[in-house]
Amino acid sequence: MHRPMEGVRILEVAQFTFVPAAGAVMADWGASIIKIEHAEKGDAQRGLVRVLGYDATGSFAPIMEGPNRSKRSVGLALDRPESRPVFEALVRNSDVFLTNMLPGARRKLGLTLEDVRRINPDIIYVSGSGFGTEGPDADKGGYDATAFWARGGSAFGTTPAGAERISFMPAGAYGDNIGGMTIAGGIAAALYGRATTGQTSEIDVSLLAVGAWATQYTVNMALARGEALPAPSADKQSAAVGNPLTGAYRTSDGRWIQLSMLQAGRYWAEFCSAIGRDDLVEDERFRTDALINQNYAEAFEIFAKVIGAQPLEHWRRALRDIRGQWAVVQDSWDVGNDEALIANGRIAELVDTDGVPRKLVANPVKFDNTPVTITRAPQFAEHTDEVLRELGIDDEELIALKIAGAVT
Repeated sequence: MHRPMEGVRILEVAQFTFVPAAGAVMADWGASIIKIEHAEKGDAQRGLVRVLGYDATGSFAPIMEGPNRSKRSVGLALDRPESRPVFEALVRNSDVFLTNMLPGARRKLGLTLEDVRRINPDIIYVSGSGFGTEGPDADKGGYDATAFWARGGSAFGTTPAGAERISFMPAGAYGDNIGGMTIAGGIAAALYGRATTGQTSEIDVSLLAVGAWATQYTVNMALARGEALPAPSADKQSAAVGNPLTGAYRTSDGRWIQLSMLQAGRYWAEFCSAIGRDDLVEDERFRTDALINQNYAEAFEIFAKVIGAQPLEHWRRALRDIRGQWAVVQDSWDVGNDEALIANGRIAELVDTDGVPRKLVANPVKFDNTPVTITRAPQFAEHTDEVLRELGIDDEELIALKIAGAVT
């Protein structure tokens, strides 16, 4: 069973990436997702013209494709009373209700837990929030740059002391995608709980909580110490103190390799031989783990000089078969063409609206060694007629709903 969520029906009233990304994961796992979009404007993310300085328009926009692949889109004016019967029919036919609307908007549109459960008492109600459903910020909105990255501790933890500016997320929708995966896991657990106990669930996942979870080691350390951990040193080599086999080293062509051999003594001879420095194996400064620890700064400088004298491809060949753990610091193109990701079906293929073959990153969970099957994201309101007909609405009613402005 490589699509374990086959037969699960999810109704999504959400936009941007956090929460829709959860729907994308569930779709990868086999669930059927109906995405309700604003009847005139659609998902607000469709209106973004540039993202991170890059063009976000066209028939294949990754900012929409990633979190919305394999879904069906319905344009529904939730603020019009004529749309209510359609919405209620969709709720009755769903296992999960998924939203990231703020509490005030949910109350106004009749989308609260109580509203939805009156229609379908067994539905699993899922909200993605900035700061949780309780506390002083429950009604406030947040993006991953604010709630996850800044407030959740990652921005501080990646910004060197004395820096002129705070570091920014390494990729667009970084916290959103991590949060979406978290929500998908929560939905899977709730579905299991309902199947085994008969009891449904209300779920909330906040970007702040996901951010705190991601930085939990340093947060837990701070709580144990009774004070904040300091910002990373601006001149800190990216190696653990005492172990030069855990550092990042620059190659002659400006690329980087990251070593992570936590047991320095175990891998010392093999690594030194691989880089052409057998003389370091018997070097009195590095004969034992204790001496490596004591003289790690000298070893780091030696390794930096040796590795810096050759291009990345040289080191790919030289280190390919060693037992010690290391990796190339890959850019976005490298990741998209990573042999391991491709071999494991984590780069998935699809066809866009123009019939052009495309690729997207698949969710990281693989079932039964089977590649994931995905389809393109829907165009705005592309499936309105199809979905409403499935609900039993005939053409005459459909035209009436369109005339009333209730559906698109």
